[in-house]
Amino acid sequence: MKGVNYREIRGMPFVRREYIRGKPQIKIARFASGQPKSDYDYRLELVVTERIQIRHNSLEAARLAANKTMAQAGDMSFFARLRVYPHVILRENKMIATAGADRLQEGMRRAFGKATGLAARVERGHTIYEANVTKANLELAKRAFRVASSKLGCPTITKVIPLSKG
Repeated sequence: MKGVNYREIRGMPFVRREYIRGKPQIKIARFASGQPKSDYDYRLELVVTERIQIRHNSLEAARLAANKTMAQAGDMSFFARLRVYPHVILRENKMIATAGADRLQEGMRRAFGKATGLAARVERGHTIYEANVTKANLELAKRAFRVASSKLGCPTITKVIPLSKG
């Protein structure tokens, strides 16, 4: 199934993994990357502007795209962190889609389905991804966040927050 089918938040989140055989593994490799030091000038935040579910595939794609763009300035010139964790288990009740299935199949209504992936539920105004950068790399980080937001499939804004030295 496509990711757009899991975008809307419907019903209760299903997070109890102990009841599911064949649990889906999380695709996110790392949640933090770069050099965690305290002498950065700016913090950039990628903020969601609507209530949505974001699949773990798109979170990882956005993280990789942003890190790859910011790494052009050097691996130790920024510190980035993914702020959400995909807890919600997504399920799909597969239907017959062969040549003999000429009518719309309903199957068992409201069947539980098989676990297909994970998603993070985020509310409007929630920060998904943040990065600390120096003044010299601010424009590069803004471009990286623009690329990362295109991977998410939901409207986002980038906030630039100056960090106080002290």
